[in-house]
Amino acid sequence: MALTFRKLHPLFGVEIGGIDLTHPVDAVAFGEIRAAFEEHSVVLLRDQPIDDAQQIAFSKLFGPLETTVSANPAGGTPFARQSNLDIDTGATIPPDDRRMVYQKANYFWHTDSSFKRVPALCSLLSARICPPEGGNTEFASLRAAHASLSEAMQQQIETLVAEHSLAYSRGLVDPTVLTEAQKAEVPPVKQRLVRVNPINGRKALYVSSHASHILGWPFAEGRALLDSLTAHATQPAFCFSHHWRAGDLIIWDNRAVLHRATPYDAVRHRRLMQRTTVAGDAPTVAQ
Repeated sequence: MALTFRKLHPLFGVEIGGIDLTHPVDAVAFGEIRAAFEEHSVVLLRDQPIDDAQQIAFSKLFGPLETTVSANPAGGTPFARQSNLDIDTGATIPPDDRRMVYQKANYFWHTDSSFKRVPALCSLLSARICPPEGGNTEFASLRAAHASLSEAMQQQIETLVAEHSLAYSRGLVDPTVLTEAQKAEVPPVKQRLVRVNPINGRKALYVSSHASHILGWPFAEGRALLDSLTAHATQPAFCFSHHWRAGDLIIWDNRAVLHRATPYDAVRHRRLMQRTTVAGDAPTVAQ
């Protein structure tokens, strides 16, 4: 059956129909999906009741998978678990548990794994259990944001480099949520402030809650620029919000979009999202 395509937003995002990920995906179909990913940055596939093995198999078509940092409840596996359910017992995790405090940083606009020397290519998030309300994921187009900057600003930021770290972003929630060993696992790294898609040449801002400051700038001035660019990128015209239903799978380009979680009642409702993350192929700047 031929794939179908429906735009999710005037500037980015597409829903693809006519695919069943519970069966192996052939090269022709995957070629169309990969092309849509490069063009639209966010790809939604509905009605995909996949298990972990099927998610891993499909994710590997994009490239090798990252291993999740130890601070995540599923650390050391190919999955980053976004859930209020205990991984072993299935019981609801109390709101003040370190695992839930750690996940609060997902409410900040970010790109996955920008705190790694080689940042991620894409993430694939599978909705297994969804609350009846809340828990949306919001996306913002960093390509549209870059294109709408003044020429002077584009020139100013073209060669700038920011420092990114997991310790910085998690510290915005709770400075004690990471152990010293967890901080040492992913030390601060350098990332360019502008990235270029190697397929179509389109430029994107590369900002994130993981970015603490601009190298070579006074901290306060660099922080102000990062805040200003993030506010610019996340204005309503560049964003859309996805309301999840069980069986949804979204693939997003970490080089070209920001995303963030939104709250839900984690005491009354159950939620389980499984994320696989595909590794990038090179650093954005020499470390």
